Amino acid sequence: MQKKSAKYNRTLTLSRKEMESLKGNLLTVPESKFALSQITNKVINGDIFHVLDLLPDNFIDLLFIDPPYNLRKKFNERSFKEMNDTKYEEWINSWLSKIVRLLKPHASIYICCDWNSSQAIFNSASKYFNIQNRITWEREKGRGAKSNWKNCSEDIWFCTMSDKFIFNIEDVKLKRKVLAPYKVNGKPKDWVTSEQENYRVTYPSNLWTDITVPFWSMPENTEHPTQKPEKLLAKIILASSRKGDFVFDPFLGSGTTAVVAKKLGRKYSGVEIDLTYCCLAEKRLELADENKNIQGYEDGVFWERNTFNEKKRKISNI
Repeated sequence: MQKKSAKYNRTLTLSRKEMESLKGNLLTVPESKFALSQITNKVINGDIFHVLDLLPDNFIDLLFIDPPYNLRKKFNERSFKEMNDTKYEEWINSWLSKIVRLLKPHASIYICCDWNSSQAIFNSASKYFNIQNRITWEREKGRGAKSNWKNCSEDIWFCTMSDKFIFNIEDVKLKRKVLAPYKVNGKPKDWVTSEQENYRVTYPSNLWTDITVPFWSMPENTEHPTQKPEKLLAKIILASSRKGDFVFDPFLGSGTTAVVAKKLGRKYSGVEIDLTYCCLAEKRLELADENKNIQGYEDGVFWERNTFNEKKRKISNI
């Protein structure tokens, strides 16, 4: 619920009045199957083990999954408990097997994990999908460890239903600052000069070091403990879907997948068991009607952290 915040703390919160109003927008679990029109651009408040069997066949173009990792974590009023590797893999299969029928034949799938759960996710995903790549992204938040290396990376397995799938490479290029400009005959080679800085637009790799994890001064930040950044979802949605495609997230949390899908002109739906997180998602979706900006993404390219436009955007959002 809403708390008194520090001056520059922009973390999104909910009042009791907002909760009462926003929960009226949510879908709850029906007695019979959902029609596609019912779930389009809607947040479903329910348990995925009850919801998945009620969803229509073959409607998902892009599936993004951010499940609880195999560690102890508290999610508002609920907690996830660490399991042994075999049990965790069985738990993944218990819901992933139900999702397969929801996917279109040329759908793409992205599944998040940490280093400890990465093997279990790979084992499960490879039963149902074609594994295309493993993305590793730098998660720069977190405290140091006195007797181990600080854990500041996460993985995302990129999978597809078949060998035919969408990948819009031109939509996910990275704008990178040039530190040592190289010239041929006095002219820039593979880079562009501007009044602010020198930069080049490069093809993306599977190592992402340009992501900022949401924190207290960012307007997208919520109190969800494992919230993914809007910029991360923007990369995935732009690369692996077209405008009007259907994006689905079975562990929606505070709604980042739905919010970014809406900002980028995609249809969306997702499932979240916690009512507070559902209402936070609804609040963010309403705010997306007024502001479609995604921090770090501008003019059709992704700006590297600490480049001019990235800094300018942060200042303008204050």
